[in-house]
Amino acid sequence: MAIPSFVDRVTVNVAAGRGGNGCASVHREKFKPLGGPDGGNGGDGGSVILRVDPDVTTLVDYHRSSHRTATNGAQGKGDHQAGSNGGDVVLPVPDGTVISTADGVVLADLVGPGAEFVAAQGGKGGLGNAALASSARKAPGFALLGEDGEERTLVLELKVVADIGLVGFPSAGKSSLVASISRARPKIADYPFTTLIPNLGVVVAGDVTFTVADVPGLIEGASEGRGLGHDFLRHVERCAALVHVIDCATYEPGRDPLSDLDTIEAELQAHGGLEDRPRLVALNKIDVPDAREIAEMVQAELEQRGLRVFPISTASHEGLEALKFAMADIVVRRRAEEEKPDTTRIVIRPQAQGGPEFKVKKLPEDAGWLVQGDKPERWVRQTDFANAEATGYLADRLNRLGVEDELLKLGALAGDAVMIGDGPNAIVFDFAPDVLAGAEILARRGEDHRLEEDRPAAQRRRAKDTEYHANRGLQTDYKQEWGEDEVDLSPAEAKRAAVKAEKLARKEARELEAAEESTDQDF
Repeated sequence: MAIPSFVDRVTVNVAAGRGGNGCASVHREKFKPLGGPDGGNGGDGGSVILRVDPDVTTLVDYHRSSHRTATNGAQGKGDHQAGSNGGDVVLPVPDGTVISTADGVVLADLVGPGAEFVAAQGGKGGLGNAALASSARKAPGFALLGEDGEERTLVLELKVVADIGLVGFPSAGKSSLVASISRARPKIADYPFTTLIPNLGVVVAGDVTFTVADVPGLIEGASEGRGLGHDFLRHVERCAALVHVIDCATYEPGRDPLSDLDTIEAELQAHGGLEDRPRLVALNKIDVPDAREIAEMVQAELEQRGLRVFPISTASHEGLEALKFAMADIVVRRRAEEEKPDTTRIVIRPQAQGGPEFKVKKLPEDAGWLVQGDKPERWVRQTDFANAEATGYLADRLNRLGVEDELLKLGALAGDAVMIGDGPNAIVFDFAPDVLAGAEILARRGEDHRLEEDRPAAQRRRAKDTEYHANRGLQTDYKQEWGEDEVDLSPAEAKRAAVKAEKLARKEARELEAAEESTDQDF
């Protein structure tokens, strides 16, 4: 299947880059035992940006390749080295491109060179442990994860930016008119629907320069999808005025200038949004004798309707100068009424919504509670749940935001299931209101004693120590008196205790042997 050279509507899938993870590192240098945290931040992911380029006139590039992806940010490193940012992907689009969602919600209307729209925002990089250090947490053993970039499916629709739009039946002479008053060279032939794409021409009338758009021919029912007009009626929505090009030399039965005008006006009204545009009427092909007579017959009636009428001939150029200056007058008045556009580059970004930062609601059938909000959901995505200290940091942030107070206010009880977010990254945890937020962290890096009464690492060390003494066959006072509520020992302390127990066992064995030898000598 051949790919068309002009495309004015495409669907594009854009994906921004993911932010790099932060680094959890501690400075290590000889004679500097307290180097402190030095993990760098992760880099931001690249964004996908749509930018108006005056040299681009079609969306055909995105018809061929509809998936565009930006690069990810790099991870942070030790020694305060931040990760590099991902590269942005800039997609050039024609002037007059309208960007909307798949549901038809308009996000941006890009008019003017340099206008931009951030189609997909890159994910933020995670903070390293150097940035997370505080007076209560001097050496964090964790870092934040990078956020995912946005992914969107967008519809790009081109609406030609022209001052004057030419409308009429097929073969009425619209393309010939553009070729006669400008240097544009559209395809011209003696069969209907010769024009398959909108043609633009630049016209000079005195000191005024303006653009004229030739829209493919309209027929009855064009607004409902008949012919080609339905696909291209959008291109006249930006025009300051419309010019009806009427063929006065047609030999088709049932057609005359007045009925042609009424048919086209009915289709424009059905399309909508064009009622306030001034109208001009160009009675074309008066170089044909019968056509000149027909034009003279209907001119008076058209003028009674309040329309300015211009008999013209694109072949002999008769009447074209008067039509050009009439179009120029309308353009000048329209430009004077409009506000002068800002020539600076326009960057359109989604606006932040006001209101509370989160909301809590009870799930049906006593299934628990649901916490929704940009901040809580973003914090969840940044948390490494394999690290207990990072989980404790998340609890601190949620408590400072007021999530726990809101849950207690709504009647949540200890042990209730609480879900944060309702998407694929949602997490569920048991509500524990007695966990204090902001307390000084006294545990080892990567651990948080508030979240676990008996850490798995401590259980493993105790199991290994018990297995060691069982294999040695030793039953020392140290082992007999060791209870579950004792202070947990580090691996080095456990090893020293085992060596001490072994020495004590050997000493008891020697004393027992000496006592037995003394008894034998007495006998």
